[in-house]
Amino acid sequence: MSARKTEDRNIRKIARIGSSSLGITLPIEILRELKWKKFQKVIVKKSGKKIIIEDWKK
Repeated sequence: MSARKTEDRNIRKIARIGSSSLGITLPIEILRELKWKKFQKVIVKKSGKKIIIEDWKK
């Protein structure tokens, strides 16, 4: 399989997880830049037609 073109790296597909959930993968470069780790809690918000994902803080 060939590597994706630079402009196509952030294009993702929505996948089914189980019977009633959907999920999407995030680009590893962005997660590394934000220093987010596996199992980290995040807050998901809807803003108009956009989704905002923020780090969860106590």
